[in-house]
Amino acid sequence: LRRALDPRVQADPQRLPPGQVLTEKWPVLHYGRVPAYELEGWRLRVFGEVERELSLSYGELLALPSKEVLCDIHCVTTWSRFDNHFLGVPLAQLAELAGVRPGVQFVEFHCFGGFTTSVPVEFALAEDALLTYQHDGQPLAAEHGYPVRALLPRKYFWKSAKWVEGVEFRSRDELGFVGAQRVQQQRRSLARGALLVAGPGGGVKLSFSGSRMEFRP
Repeated sequence: LRRALDPRVQADPQRLPPGQVLTEKWPVLHYGRVPAYELEGWRLRVFGEVERELSLSYGELLALPSKEVLCDIHCVTTWSRFDNHFLGVPLAQLAELAGVRPGVQFVEFHCFGGFTTSVPVEFALAEDALLTYQHDGQPLAAEHGYPVRALLPRKYFWKSAKWVEGVEFRSRDELGFVGAQRVQQQRRSLARGALLVAGPGGGVKLSFSGSRMEFRP
């Protein structure tokens, strides 16, 4: 849809971020294959810097008090979708049940296939942050994260990880899956001929075919 033609954008031009394209569809983007879960064996683990680790079945998760969130979603691949209705369990409620310890700064989502991503704890415990199992009145489709995905409307949508199997509360952050992939790419670039050069004051410079990038300490 064109920005100028959608009445929701006309009413609030700030609602659609610059460079985003509005769509009524829900594009499918993910790493690896779509898993086929058997709910009988599925468990959600809540662990890390907590007083009580939790291991919840799908039925136990659905039995917890739920919350509906109406939000827009924005993807870094430049699409946006307005007015999404999600139903799920507030992450803040899981944090309370597990007894999060003082000093927790990050929440890391552990997902199918070894995918991980983390966010500062204030985003995970925001009032609109959920572990969601329903979208627009229907259970999540497999390609959109069934049985459970994260919902973090205050972040770009790639942080709303699909196929969540674990929620870890951490006092320190660590590289998630995407960050680790970037490090591997940098290492491969170095192996292909990048030259490390010591800079003044202990800085490090990378030279690629005559180009140079400087990393300051």
